[in-house]
Amino acid sequence: SSSSSSSVTLPSFDCTLSATTGVDSQVEAPPSLTFTGLLRSYARLAKMKLGGLVVFTTMGGYALAPRPFDWPLFGVVSLGTSLCVASANTFNQWIEVPFDSQMSRTRDRPLVVGTLSPFHAFSFGVVTAIAGVAILSTINPLVAALGLGNIVLYAGVYTPLKRLSITNTWVGSIVGAIPPLMGWAALMNSLSPPSFFLAGVLFLWQFPHFNALSWKLRPDYSKAGYRMMSVLNPSLCRSVALQYTAALIPLCACAPYLGLTDFTFIIDSTLINGYITYKAYLFYRTGDAETARSLFLTSLWHLPAIMALLFIHHQFV
Repeated sequence: SSSSSSSVTLPSFDCTLSATTGVDSQVEAPPSLTFTGLLRSYARLAKMKLGGLVVFTTMGGYALAPRPFDWPLFGVVSLGTSLCVASANTFNQWIEVPFDSQMSRTRDRPLVVGTLSPFHAFSFGVVTAIAGVAILSTINPLVAALGLGNIVLYAGVYTPLKRLSITNTWVGSIVGAIPPLMGWAALMNSLSPPSFFLAGVLFLWQFPHFNALSWKLRPDYSKAGYRMMSVLNPSLCRSVALQYTAALIPLCACAPYLGLTDFTFIIDSTLINGYITYKAYLFYRTGDAETARSLFLTSLWHLPAIMALLFIHHQFV
């Protein structure tokens, strides 16, 4: 496809970043690293906020599984999953240092400013990967394989694909859809059709969420050479956001037929999914910063709302 061709010229945007390192020459050198500073750097490598979202979605798959909620086991799967997320995010930053330095959103990351050395960060990624997969393996081989697979898929496939093809968004969405499967597998030691429901919700949700976010970041992505839909094909970016958002409505209508919720879930979820679809339609029709921001902000509360409805209506099955 044209998006993956090396001859494609990325659109240019008005940027004020340096053409070489992207780091403002007036930025002071980082202070000597203290123990607290080291922990802070590790937290930034691990992307703790993103890790919290992953654990939350893992809990979704865990809670929907047709067995009693086991809190000690959930603690183990949460710890193992968090370490796998930390590893994947660390390897991602380790690979992307030259490009992170050209983006205003990422040029203050630990590896870019030199707070940690590349070897130090790589070692942290290896240790967290080994620890995370080892912890998950104490539960069962399936959840450990999913954890390891997600590290490989995120760091080894999604990360380099960002510079090759717009299909990276689809691969990244698969990465985000795996944690609910890990939660289900931790409790059930298997995967079945109902286990893929929440994974499907996560997969679809990431398109309005990320496409709206990437709309604002087009100058940065273009500067760093990332082949994102918002840069290479803005109309596709908007239409995909609308299509995948609208698909949440029929998908959520399947939940009662999978034995996950009662039938009133269809009504409640359609109201919420209908609202975010309306926001996605405005983004598709207008394609400006305001509608993109509105869709992104809506996506932030939409996912917790859908999951809350799932938990509520799951109690009546």
